[in-house]
Amino acid sequence: MAAPNTRNQHFWRDDAMPFVELRRVADGHAVCYERHSHDTFSIGTVKGGHSTYWNRGKTHETQEGSVVILNPEDVHGCNPVKGSDWVYDMLFVDPDWLLDLQIELDADAAGKFAMFSDTLSHDPQLYDGLIDLADMLANPDVDILGKETALVSFFGDLHVQLDRRGVLVGEQMRAAGAVHDRKMARVGEYIRAHYAENISLDDLAALVGYSRSYLVRAFKKTFGMTPYAYLINCRVQRARHALRRGEKIVDVALETGFADQAHFQRIFKRLMAATPRQYARAQAA
Repeated sequence: MAAPNTRNQHFWRDDAMPFVELRRVADGHAVCYERHSHDTFSIGTVKGGHSTYWNRGKTHETQEGSVVILNPEDVHGCNPVKGSDWVYDMLFVDPDWLLDLQIELDADAAGKFAMFSDTLSHDPQLYDGLIDLADMLANPDVDILGKETALVSFFGDLHVQLDRRGVLVGEQMRAAGAVHDRKMARVGEYIRAHYAENISLDDLAALVGYSRSYLVRAFKKTFGMTPYAYLINCRVQRARHALRRGEKIVDVALETGFADQAHFQRIFKRLMAATPRQYARAQAA
């Protein structure tokens, strides 16, 4: 698949607000993603066309007016319906910044990031509010105070509009306190901590006392992807942060555990629907 035309997509970011990033896609009919996750809280609007949206084992079809909600580390997949246009905005927010706001609002989970139960909404008020926020962030005539005020206002209201569930960031626990889920969360944490190393399946199996075959099945059931796919996704997410800091592509490829730059470019494009160079060169508004 060819990379999306850069004229049809835009990344907004600002060094004064490193905790937020906006991706705007004006023509996403050729944008395709493999299943992946983000280390951010992500929320987006479908402004036109249709797409399929898979999250937590369920597939939905989105259309104009849909709002998709993704907790940090939620494995998901979004792709345009064949033959359909797809126009959308996606906002990525640092969970630590959002946690600070949750604490201010007394909406946290005992000092931890409070996840949201909803994965999809058709609330017109929420949709319009997110459209307005994205427009304000991308508006060069609005200063930092205006942008940050809009962010705080929107996410303050969000905690009233959406249901929350108090679980730890990155833990995809389906039954609170279950030994199995704690073990899978431990494997996920290990992968995130050692993403740049050569992790073996034996290492992961020994970590929780499972056989290799059982570990793969259990991990996939919990996270929606294999341990290897999860590792690759972690590397791409870390690479995304490094590219935003202005690090060289070749250095980022090696620092995040890829064999070489060519391998890095292929994988990054598959998960981010943009090449590393396109992402790195995206200009702040």
